[in-house]
Amino acid sequence: MNIYVETNFVLELVFQQEQWESCEQILQICEAGRAKLVIPAYSLAEPHEKLSRQAKNRRNIQQLLNTELSQLIRTASYTARIRSIQEIASLLVQSNEEERQRFVQYRDRLLNSAEVIALTVDIISEAATYEAPYNLKPQDALIYASVIAHLRQYHPSVACFLNRNSRDFDNPDIVEELNNYNCRMISRFDHGYGFMRSQLQP
Repeated sequence: MNIYVETNFVLELVFQQEQWESCEQILQICEAGRAKLVIPAYSLAEPHEKLSRQAKNRRNIQQLLNTELSQLIRTASYTARIRSIQEIASLLVQSNEEERQRFVQYRDRLLNSAEVIALTVDIISEAATYEAPYNLKPQDALIYASVIAHLRQYHPSVACFLNRNSRDFDNPDIVEELNNYNCRMISRFDHGYGFMRSQLQP
């Protein structure tokens, strides 16, 4: 059974968002060799860019906060309230480092357990043909073209494509094309985990 995931699978784990525990369970099942996790190379590179951009934004916010707090702290009546705001400023920096560490840890686990679909010239060319017909953003088209290229090459008997971009990928034509390769489109990671468990039951 092939489990195709995209960038949001990595982000869900790194940011520990609402469905991250299901993503962790999916990853553990694949690490145990009970299913094959397949991820486009682009989906391992894209989170790094998002983390860098977010870290920069948070540092800017922290600097602005510190500048304003240095003025407010001179007012005696504000002193007690400023402490809690200072904790928020510290949290912005601390969260950057914690998320960076989680990204490195999950990236290593994925590289050790998942099959990574290389971003080839053919995939880049095919992705361009998906943008207009399926109304996909260039990033999503690259991911979708990667998944289709892998399905076309290996023809798994059971597969699913897990994502959080239901507004982009939940297109009847995309669903039909995936179904032609025995691949179900599932737009929630917890539902994907449920699908895996149902397929793995004796």
